[in-house]
Amino acid sequence: MSHNVAKRWDIFCRIVDNFGDIGVCWRLSQQLAQEHYLQVRLFIDDLVVASHIIPALNCELNSQVINHVEILSWQSANTIHPADVALETFSCELPADYLAAMQNKTVWINLEYLSAEPWVAEFHARSSNNTKPARHFFFPGFTEATGGLIREADIFQKNQLITNKQQLETDTLKVSLFCYPHEFIADLLNAMAESNQRVDCYVPASSILPKIAEFFHLDTIETGSILSKKNLNVHVVPFLSQADYDQLLASCDINFVRGEDSWIRAIWAAKPFIWQPYLQTENTHVTKLNAFLDLFYANCEAHTKAAIYKAHSAWVTGQITADIWQNYIDALHVTKPLTYNKASQLAAQTDLASKLVIFLQKL
Repeated sequence: MSHNVAKRWDIFCRIVDNFGDIGVCWRLSQQLAQEHYLQVRLFIDDLVVASHIIPALNCELNSQVINHVEILSWQSANTIHPADVALETFSCELPADYLAAMQNKTVWINLEYLSAEPWVAEFHARSSNNTKPARHFFFPGFTEATGGLIREADIFQKNQLITNKQQLETDTLKVSLFCYPHEFIADLLNAMAESNQRVDCYVPASSILPKIAEFFHLDTIETGSILSKKNLNVHVVPFLSQADYDQLLASCDINFVRGEDSWIRAIWAAKPFIWQPYLQTENTHVTKLNAFLDLFYANCEAHTKAAIYKAHSAWVTGQITADIWQNYIDALHVTKPLTYNKASQLAAQTDLASKLVIFLQKL
């Protein structure tokens, strides 16, 4: 795949908030290095936050190699020679001195945020020539006309092995919960507690723990805790590595995910999931949510589609009720095979890293 392509890639990641940007950048960096044999340098502006996602990271070092990727502090970009390719992620803006040193020898690509909106295909791979060098815009997406989705070569098969081991029949639903702290978490937990099916809900430690504690009338909670109310058991687990999080998603029946990184991982787990897009002004996030639901559930029959849309809408707008949750879980016998089939189709498309490499070859 990687012959005749620029070998040295610099990837730039600014951590705005949460872990989405570093989650995406770290997965992509490793895949380009390990599957495409490229020399990858990853520049990060906040090593301390990044160390949650990359546990082996030593925040005192300006440069270190982990999993075949050289990780550098953002500042060090101003004193090094630019690579063949500069991948600017999510319009983070390249360091000024690095940009000046690029001249026309470095290919400049801006990796955009993921969206299922129809306009993405039209804007994918366009270039802006009012910069030196030209800046190319690369849009991930869900169709072959876009930049594709991050997917390591073996992830879908790996997840299926985990799923197949989990096929013991049980009347308890396994649910994972990863969301933004502004969400109405108490309403969801209450809906689970009141439903007619037992739920084991696994919550990786994150900024939502105070909301969980509040629901159970506790001052604080620690990882390892199991908290119960009626039909609900909440298991508080540590903040997980990317590989461990993938395993959790593959072993659950329903996954609540957010943003970009965990959203895509839920698709590769091929299990029913409820996605919370990143909150944006003017309800842009709701437009993004509906575009995705329209694409992913296009071939779904009306009754099930209504349950899926209502659950997503209620979760994002903070109006989730026991009835909406019950209708969603009652539809699982349809949603499960549907999700698996759609995820299989997406896994058959060319992945994001490969599409980036092909794009470079064509340039």
